[in-house]
Amino acid sequence: DDGGAIGCALYISHTPHKDALIPYSPYLGPSFSDTEVKGILEQWDIEYEYISDFSVLCKIVCGEIANGKVIGWFQERMEFGPRALGNRSILADPRNPEMKDIINSKVKYREAFRPFAPAALEEYACMVFEMNDTSPYMASTYQVKSNSIKLPAITHVDKTARVQTVSRSLNEKFHALLSAFYELTGCPVLLNTSFNMMGEPIVCSPADAVNTFQNSGIDILVMNNFIVRKI
Repeated sequence: DDGGAIGCALYISHTPHKDALIPYSPYLGPSFSDTEVKGILEQWDIEYEYISDFSVLCKIVCGEIANGKVIGWFQERMEFGPRALGNRSILADPRNPEMKDIINSKVKYREAFRPFAPAALEEYACMVFEMNDTSPYMASTYQVKSNSIKLPAITHVDKTARVQTVSRSLNEKFHALLSAFYELTGCPVLLNTSFNMMGEPIVCSPADAVNTFQNSGIDILVMNNFIVRKI
């Protein structure tokens, strides 16, 4: 994390355009085409389903999340920085009181005390959290409202959560998924943690994603419009 900040500072200090604007979008990494994703799946001899309509894909995935499945979510360009912001994420139902322990012990393979953060629809975040601003980079903590939806999987012991607010303009696909979950459950929030196991970097390529999927307790892998299920 610190290396990214130092690298940016060094780069700007050596550019002739020192008044250059810092990019608004954190999605600055590589993306992969359907052809590339399909090639990796076939190389690994993995069965998959291709859903051409992304809205249908979202409904399928949200149904699985609501049924307790843990999703590896791989879309568009990778995030730059220390947070998974909906393009290289592990997603789950924040309402499930067992989900924190499930992901820590069977997916991330890390200590049980480690918390998880919520991704919330920007337009409905204030329904659930004590906030009147946006937090697109998951960098600030807010109180979880006691009279709102119970979200035990992302609520810390001090009743706070480090919230990511998701707008359609910044991440259309992740916003669509959250919207589908809200339509299905009345909950505008998903548990969102980085797509990796303890001690490893966040996955970057389709091959990275498949490897982590195969070696962790993730139930379903979604890459672009491809769905892969554990047999």
